Amino acid sequence: MTDTVLDRFLRYVVIDTQSDPASSTQPTTAKQKDLGRVLVDELLKIGLADAHLDEHGYVYATIPTNSDKTVPVICFCSHMDTAPDFSGTDVKPQIVRNYAGGDIKLAGDTGRAIRVSDHPELQNQIGNDIVTTDGTTLLGADDKAGLAEIMTAAAMLVGNPDIRHGTIKILFTPDEEVGRGVNKVDLKKLGADFAYTMDGETAGHIEDETFSADGVEISISGVAIHPGFAKDRMENAIKIAGAIIDRLPRDAAPETTEGRQGFIHPTGVIGSMEKASLSFIIRDFTDKGLTEKETMLEAIVKEVMAGYPGSTYRFEVKEQYRNMKVVLDRHPEIVENAIEAVRRAGMTPVRGSIRGGTDGSRLSFMGLPCPNIFAGGHAFHSPLEWVSRQDMEKAVRTIVELAKVWEERA
Repeated sequence: MTDTVLDRFLRYVVIDTQSDPASSTQPTTAKQKDLGRVLVDELLKIGLADAHLDEHGYVYATIPTNSDKTVPVICFCSHMDTAPDFSGTDVKPQIVRNYAGGDIKLAGDTGRAIRVSDHPELQNQIGNDIVTTDGTTLLGADDKAGLAEIMTAAAMLVGNPDIRHGTIKILFTPDEEVGRGVNKVDLKKLGADFAYTMDGETAGHIEDETFSADGVEISISGVAIHPGFAKDRMENAIKIAGAIIDRLPRDAAPETTEGRQGFIHPTGVIGSMEKASLSFIIRDFTDKGLTEKETMLEAIVKEVMAGYPGSTYRFEVKEQYRNMKVVLDRHPEIVENAIEAVRRAGMTPVRGSIRGGTDGSRLSFMGLPCPNIFAGGHAFHSPLEWVSRQDMEKAVRTIVELAKVWEERA
């Protein structure tokens, strides 16, 4: 077994670990545990005697302290599942060694290419080794790059006792991609004071802010009647649903927003003449913005329903996660130490916001403040996903330096 970060990454991505939003189990797919067992075996071989996989699909492990100081216990976390958005079965990783620039054609689907015009970060990868798929599956750099980086850093810390560090916890989670990544995590058993998810993109980036997120479910009950006798009587639930979607503001959609702009996004619609259901996700960086968008959406529904007096609707909002910056601002040293670690690892730190969420969003509000650090992957959830070996190596160095910074500053 070789133990470079690239070797580990290539081992992990060929294990199918897609999560399933339709499943009610935890983990949502048993195959996530296949990777969990591999990771536990490797952690035990590294020398982490308490490494184990629990019944819910979480991997826990501890790197014991080698410092005589009282150092806060930090945790590094990544998720094992890949997104259900695109196939993660039979992944065939391809390596473009010493990338010379230009578009990268994907051998398994010649109609697909990773184009520099769509992926400008490729311009910073000249001479690096780029890992892609053959174009028929996603790659799984989200977040198996993070797994490989944490595992490699753990091996370095254990194998180099001259590197001083406090107690370090490792947590690998299932089901992050379907919003259940920390549903069953045992924070008491984990025993960490602060944490970092290795789940970001571009090298050097640290994210201490996420969207706040809600889901909205709208149920419509129409008036069903035989179409031959329907004049002035039928109220078709499918048409009501269509009218609601048609009236959504064009400038508040994922495809028309960027930066700190939020959105209203329909993610599913099913229906018959009598009943229809609409699913939405609502995103904004502030709770106020989230509430405004939900109020706007319900106003659209009421406006449409006014034209269908015999029909009724139900509007249900479910909280998903909140902007972790609220919590992290109370503990500025967490991000400050990460910035210093990135700098020591040879990069210019870039502090930013995520137009999405991580396990860290919910962990922060559960009492474990947890910003996000780059893992190096790009074009997540798609067959164009890619990551460079050198960026993964930079992430490994960042983890090691971060362990050292916490010990030095204790």
